[in-house]
Amino acid sequence: MSGTFTPPVPHRETHRIEQLGRVRTDDYAWMKDDNWQAVLRDPALLREDIANYLRAENAYSDAVLAPTASLQAEIVAEMKGRLKEDDTFPALPHGNWHYGVRYETGGQYPHYIRFREGHPDEPETLLDADERAKGLAYYAARQATHSPDHRLFAWAEDTQGSEIYTILVRDLTTGQILPVEIGNCSGDFTFSPDSQHIFWTYRDEHGRPVRIFRRALSGAEDVPVYAEPDPGFFTGVSASRSGKWIVISTNDHDTSECHVIPASDPTAPPVCVAPREKGLMYDLSHWDDRFVVRTNADGATDFKLMVVMDDALGDRAAWKAYVPHRPGHYVTGCICFADHLVWTERVNANTVIEIADREGIRHQLATDEEAYTLSLDGSYEFATDELRYSYQSPTTPRQWYAYDMARRTRDLLKEQDVPSGHDPANYRTRRLLARAPDGEMVPVTLLSHVNTPEGEPAPLLLYGYGSYGISIDPTFSTRNLSLVDRGWIYAIAHVRGGSEKGWNWFLGGRGENKTNTFTDFIACADHLIDQGYTEAGRIVADGRSAGGMLMGAVANLRPDLFAGIVAVVPFVDVLNTMSDDTLPLTPPEWPEWGNPLTDEAAYDRIAGYSPYDRIGAKPYPAIFAIGGLTDPRVTYWEPAKWIAKLRACSTSDNPQLLRINMEAGHGGASGRFKSLNEAALIHAFAIQAVERAGKAKDSRC
Repeated sequence: MSGTFTPPVPHRETHRIEQLGRVRTDDYAWMKDDNWQAVLRDPALLREDIANYLRAENAYSDAVLAPTASLQAEIVAEMKGRLKEDDTFPALPHGNWHYGVRYETGGQYPHYIRFREGHPDEPETLLDADERAKGLAYYAARQATHSPDHRLFAWAEDTQGSEIYTILVRDLTTGQILPVEIGNCSGDFTFSPDSQHIFWTYRDEHGRPVRIFRRALSGAEDVPVYAEPDPGFFTGVSASRSGKWIVISTNDHDTSECHVIPASDPTAPPVCVAPREKGLMYDLSHWDDRFVVRTNADGATDFKLMVVMDDALGDRAAWKAYVPHRPGHYVTGCICFADHLVWTERVNANTVIEIADREGIRHQLATDEEAYTLSLDGSYEFATDELRYSYQSPTTPRQWYAYDMARRTRDLLKEQDVPSGHDPANYRTRRLLARAPDGEMVPVTLLSHVNTPEGEPAPLLLYGYGSYGISIDPTFSTRNLSLVDRGWIYAIAHVRGGSEKGWNWFLGGRGENKTNTFTDFIACADHLIDQGYTEAGRIVADGRSAGGMLMGAVANLRPDLFAGIVAVVPFVDVLNTMSDDTLPLTPPEWPEWGNPLTDEAAYDRIAGYSPYDRIGAKPYPAIFAIGGLTDPRVTYWEPAKWIAKLRACSTSDNPQLLRINMEAGHGGASGRFKSLNEAALIHAFAIQAVERAGKAKDSRC
């Protein structure tokens, strides 16, 4: 695969680290620019020797993957052919208006629109993100929304990929952007229900959302509302759908606290709903005269719903049971309407939607496919019987529905259009269970083409994540079809650390249990081999962010299983990162991994699996790491150091490749077509890795 190309050879500077009586060395610590915080805002400030090294690595990756150029172009064309360019998504009603999103032919970014009730053919553009992105290498807009009185439209935009946002507000009568620009924002904000203020979240010098401010839309002065004293807690703000409250939420990974402000008096000081208690998590939805509290209180590991009346705020003893805790039915969220309460549960790696009316009569939305995803699509209106939701599965394109909760009837609003054609009958989805070393059964979702024989080993891409309680739901992806149509199997390993089987599934892959995430993934690979779906040397593992840590760990534990490993923005330098409390995510993530600055057991545990620290003289498979220069979550030097050390230690001739996107951050390239290039590059790497492994096997025979 690497041909005769010579990879860059970075110099080594031994950096000695003493910590809790332990000593480690890091030969590539110099790759971290001391001025990294400024680089997030202006990539041109990156130290020249580091920039030159990263460019050399990019050039080497380009050279090694150059033979796949035509394949990449072919895959991009396939992916683009499955993407409807002039697409419009179902608009959500709000009063006399409907608000929605559409894409123009050739456009990279969304256009936010609205139209009056009954006039869908007369849309008004609220934000043309294509226009805003002109001349920029990167652009992202988030939290785009209108004011409750429909006079204003606001959004937060990031032009570096560093997640440092600026909030802009447009007057929808004049079309002009108001002089209310708000910088140093996390991108999180809300209009007050009276449309007179914006509440927004300040991002500090460490990149942490820690303070809430209020800005009157008639002026330019920011008034402090809330300041979070704990550097391990992140803060956000929202308005209740009932229009009666502004909610400030603050939390780390296992403790939360909420404060509320009455919408009738948006300048009032916030009132704490329940003071934080270590291990107590809760969030709020407002239902007329009461709050619905989703919480793990009283041992409700998979969460339950309780209610507290508005006039009992601040009295934890006043919380009353509404939906009891049921182990294995993980309550993931809820939304209140005037006459109905809707909540979602995850059960056995699938989702269900539960609905209750004011009398407590319940019914459920579900489906009978082996693996599928149901999701709520939001709503601007409180006094309505209409619920918007979506259904999809690995074989079934997304379907948008309007459901009448009173009549229990639904209307199909839209089905995802695949212009080049898609017949679900040509594909099959399977849900398997792999036995982990400790006996737990790990779900595995498979997608294959009906022409791929079952029982005959096929090349297989195995995706995994397994952190923060994030579930990898079995959704429809037009991108994965480019592999599946070539006879590959696409698989998701629903490993511990996620919440696919409930919150205990998360706890079973966290902290002192973290290594379960890695052994679960390996168990899934071994099970797929045992069941005849694939074989060792024909598997490519794929993981992103914390899933990249999983990739680094399994590369160290079982390099023999894989032809290749893809790690996108990989969190692989775990021990060093968790020991650097100046980094944006370090203090908030100590509950997840442990604090190696103060806890010897946490230090030793992390040192025992940290991918960068556990690299040894092993026959590593082909590895492709992708990072972003302005990534504040997984900094660019993590994949850079990892690949440098892997290349120095590997006993195989498989290539270790690094690509740093010099114009993007954690999310990679912006724009729906630009991102296809990266997806095609990963597919091409995977195909080439399997082909190379096959040739190596044949030569040994």
